[in-house]
Amino acid sequence: MPHFTIEYSANLDDVVDMAALCETVRTAAIETGIFPLGGIRVRTVRCADYAIADKNPDNAFLDMVLRVGTGRDLETRRKAGEAVFAALAEHLDDVIAARPFALSFEIREVHPDLNWKKNTIHGRLAAGAETKGKAR
Repeated sequence: MPHFTIEYSANLDDVVDMAALCETVRTAAIETGIFPLGGIRVRTVRCADYAIADKNPDNAFLDMVLRVGTGRDLETRRKAGEAVFAALAEHLDDVIAARPFALSFEIREVHPDLNWKKNTIHGRLAAGAETKGKAR
């Protein structure tokens, strides 16, 4: 972990490059210095069906949730969250200024007894293996 899930209203498809947004979030997560590179995941989920406030067709939303493992104190999580949110908001500044927009971000701590993983990326990174392919 960290795993970022970004849900967004489909009316953002033509105005936000979601691959670039994922890279902005990934880079911001790395720059916090608290997350293991091999655990970072950033994904988007397009919401084709949604109803926002007064149903004005210009209303848009983007909601990001970060799931992290336990072990970091509140202040560390808060600072990391503030840094990532600042990068996210800056990336979206022009879109937010141009339309009614709801941007939200929440950090959720995952209970260690209710969390199962299998990840071979950490080992590859530790061995210094060359990165192949690009994130989409």
